[in-house]
Amino acid sequence: MLQIQIAGEDAQLHPTGALCLPAHATLLVADAHFGKAVSFRKLGVPVPRGTTSGTLTKLDEALAATGAQHVVFLGDFLHSAHAHAAGTLAALHDWRDAHASLQLTLVRGNHDQRAGDPPASLGCEVVDEPLRLGPFALCHHPRPVAQAYVLAGHWHPCVSVAGRAFERLRLPCFWLGQEVGVLPAFGSFTGMHPIQLRAGDRLFAIAGDVVRALPQVQAGSDPR
Repeated sequence: MLQIQIAGEDAQLHPTGALCLPAHATLLVADAHFGKAVSFRKLGVPVPRGTTSGTLTKLDEALAATGAQHVVFLGDFLHSAHAHAAGTLAALHDWRDAHASLQLTLVRGNHDQRAGDPPASLGCEVVDEPLRLGPFALCHHPRPVAQAYVLAGHWHPCVSVAGRAFERLRLPCFWLGQEVGVLPAFGSFTGMHPIQLRAGDRLFAIAGDVVRALPQVQAGSDPR
C-alpha cells in the first residue's frame, strides 16, 4: 500500500483499488458492479464467469491488509436489476456471513437507482450522497461539496503510461484533485476511462500489486 495524506488525514491506497482511512477504520470501495457479468449474460452476451467471487477476493485482500472495520461502497454496488440473480446473491450472502461483524454502508450511485438497493439480509445501510466522515464527503458522483473534500467513484479513471518500445499501458488510477478525489473501479469486470489532468492534481497508478505516484503535469496535458 502507498501511504499519503488527503485533507490533512492519513490515507492508504491499496493495489486492489480500495482506499483506507485509518483514523476512521474505514475502507472505501467504488464501483463494485456486482452482478455485471450475469446482467450481460441475461442479454445474451457471452462474458466470463466468476467475476463476483473475484471482486470479493479482492475485498478480502484489502480488509486483511488494512484491518478496516467499516466498508463504504461509493455507489454502483449492483450493476442492474439482473444482478439480483440467485448465484450472485448467494455469493454475497456467503461473504457477508464470513464478515458478520463488519459494518457496511452503500452510498447510492446511478446504477443503484436502476438495480435497487441490496437485500436487507446483507445488513448494508444504504444512504444518499453525500455521507460525511471527518473532513470528507463520501459520494458516488465526483463533484464538489461545500466545506469537504469529496471522495467518489463513477468515472473508472485510468492513465496511459509508456511501456517497452512503443507500447502504451492503460492502468487504473487514483485521481486526486484540489476538491475531489476519484477512486478506480473496484469490480473485476468493469471498464476504464482516460482522464484529463489539471494543474495540481495528484495521480497514483496501479501496476499489478504496486501503487505508484506519477509526476504532476502541466494544466491541459493529456495523460492518454
